[in-house]
Amino acid sequence: MTSAPFGTVAVEPFGDSAVMVTVPHAEQAIRRSAIVAFRDRFLAHRPHGVLDVVSGLESLLIEFDPLRTAPEHVEYAVRLLARWAPGDGSELPRAVREFAVPVVFDEETGPDLVSVAEEVGLEPAELVDSIAKSTFTIALLGAAMAPMMDGLELPKPVRRRAEPRTDVAPGAIMIAGDNAIIQPFPGPTGWRVVGRTPHTIVDISRPDPVSFGPGDVMRFVPVTRDEAAELDAGFLLPVEVSL
Repeated sequence: MTSAPFGTVAVEPFGDSAVMVTVPHAEQAIRRSAIVAFRDRFLAHRPHGVLDVVSGLESLLIEFDPLRTAPEHVEYAVRLLARWAPGDGSELPRAVREFAVPVVFDEETGPDLVSVAEEVGLEPAELVDSIAKSTFTIALLGAAMAPMMDGLELPKPVRRRAEPRTDVAPGAIMIAGDNAIIQPFPGPTGWRVVGRTPHTIVDISRPDPVSFGPGDVMRFVPVTRDEAAELDAGFLLPVEVSL
């Protein structure tokens, strides 16, 4: 382990061409915020031979080309970056962006809404109210740049589906544990689907396919189907940009 401005970093081999980086700490919030901070630093100073960086809620998988570099070189770079405290201002945190995401919550857009409400001991309307009152912080961008968020405030964590759905619509609002995520494209999921936003979350035709990133904040705003139809719900933008 190596001391770092944001905690400590542990580096473990992960097969022959990857290492796993974690931040050992008793508090989950610190583990998650620290690994995001280290990910930003690592990507800003990407070492030679690194092929991909895969973010987890509390981990960072660094994949490298073993013909171009060696595990010990990657580990050395990780530990060096963890110790390094730059003074040139290059790592000043960017401003947090806020998003108000309109969502239709009903049994068609949210086929798991009723079952989740029963599971956590709430009425469906109470579940929607709790989701709307939760403040979600993006922890990482998952598959297809989907925003994976912390902050769901319910009486207890939500279980995943025993049988995953095979084709969930884009814009689906999904929850599991104390996390939420928005489905960018049609596809399968084991998360519980509770609603849908009319906004486009990811647009690969744009220079910047997403408008959000780790650390940004989202709130889900319940709307009716008629209200959703009247919205100019194109590409999702931050509150200050969309107004």
